[in-house]
Amino acid sequence: MKVQDAYKEKMSAQLKVWDAQIKLLEAQATKVGADLKVKHAEEMRDLRDKQLAAAATMKELDKATGEAWDQVKLTADKVWEDLKTGLSAAQSKFH
Repeated sequence: MKVQDAYKEKMSAQLKVWDAQIKLLEAQATKVGADLKVKHAEEMRDLRDKQLAAAATMKELDKATGEAWDQVKLTADKVWEDLKTGLSAAQSKFH
């Protein structure tokens, strides 16, 4: 298996895990008071935006080759870290 394929497979699996975690947070957000619902709704929108950016980067990885792949991978790593950080922050607010 090529390094690029392994990377894409790993990131695709991680996106699925994060999607499930975001769905769980969205479910938990429905159980809070009105003031917190507004705040959590904004956080959920932000997480979904980051998730969409990660998915778009995955599509770019599928198309990229050679040096372009290396550049897209750097972008993907940043997008992934941003989503991971955002998800961790949101999860900490629910516990």
